[in-house]
Amino acid sequence: MSRRIKRMNPRPRSRDEREDARPHQARSAKKAGPRPGGKPGSKPPRFVGERAERRAPKVVLEKAVPAKPVEALLPTKVQTVTVTADENNMRVDRFLEARFPGLSFSHIQRVVRKGELRVDGKRVDSKDRLEEGQSVRIPPLKLDAPKVVGELSDAAQKTLKALKEMTIYEDDDVLVLNKPAGLAVQGGSGMTRHIDQMLEVMRDAKGQKPRLVHRIDRETSGCLLIAKTRFAASHLTGAFRSRSARKVYWALVPGLPKPKQGRISTFLAKEESEDDTIMRIAQHGDEGASHAVTYYAVVETAGNKLTWVSLKPVTGRTHQLRAHMAHIGHPIVGDPKYFNIENWQLPGGLQNRLHLLARRIVIPHPRGGVIDATAPLPPHMQQSWNLLGLDATRFDPIENAPEE
Repeated sequence: MSRRIKRMNPRPRSRDEREDARPHQARSAKKAGPRPGGKPGSKPPRFVGERAERRAPKVVLEKAVPAKPVEALLPTKVQTVTVTADENNMRVDRFLEARFPGLSFSHIQRVVRKGELRVDGKRVDSKDRLEEGQSVRIPPLKLDAPKVVGELSDAAQKTLKALKEMTIYEDDDVLVLNKPAGLAVQGGSGMTRHIDQMLEVMRDAKGQKPRLVHRIDRETSGCLLIAKTRFAASHLTGAFRSRSARKVYWALVPGLPKPKQGRISTFLAKEESEDDTIMRIAQHGDEGASHAVTYYAVVETAGNKLTWVSLKPVTGRTHQLRAHMAHIGHPIVGDPKYFNIENWQLPGGLQNRLHLLARRIVIPHPRGGVIDATAPLPPHMQQSWNLLGLDATRFDPIENAPEE
């Protein structure tokens, strides 16, 4: 399949931009400014012009709390709902999470595995995608019984300390963690330690456990957003569905992408085997194919042999960034699934680990204002940056990329 990359002209950085490009810390309630980009359907603008926003000083959220909206009630008997246009192509498990914030991962998996949930009368897998207009039979659902909150065991206290050390932003509703590479977000086959399980130690006096709002791959480090209440879970999940959340990733790739700034647009479909699952480039209309869009920008190069790129995913497909960078011939260094350059030698001193960081997340706060959190380079990427002479304080041109 031919590559679909729209050329973007690079722009030189001014002195002010270089000075303003220093890492920023997580903050909330920053006044949202206009986002760059054109009208829907228009040709994506270049990553040029003055930056649309100057980072405002950190301020505190107002204490006044708006009236709490009525949350979706859990069904106490079988009900049938229709998939809406906004829910088209949504995974079954995420459909349930969005409709009923607070449902545990294990409960969702159980009702799907037992065939209690049906789509157009048929059994489905939790990872299957829904289509607009389909009929979904939903069985009676219930929240996990609240656990008694008491003295934490030594092991639980260690887990709580580990979570606190990962925390880069926290308030009464929201938690942003700097997830380390190698730690899974959710459980799986043979998985004994993961973020979802660790959050058990943070149940509040009412027995509410913090909830995952999105996920990042096990070997990807960086910003992971957690909702501490059902109220926050409902709003933050809605922000992801409406694409109000803005995410920025950093990666190290071989060679020098050309053009230096561009847009990757493909269809992706899941390809499963007995021992692995990957996303392949697909054609429109292929079974299970979903449209995926990523903006990328070269930040700095190391002798044209390795390049630091910044990535902004518009859609949120599984392994999207990894598959897209491999598709344009610049797979991410250390990627065990998608690195496909034959006879390529890893430069000495660099660790053969996935060089992908969920650098930044910007999302409306459930009670007003904006959450803007940034994660530092993980140790293995910091080592590579040091060895290659890359300057992590450089201006990131992806900030001027369109939002669509």
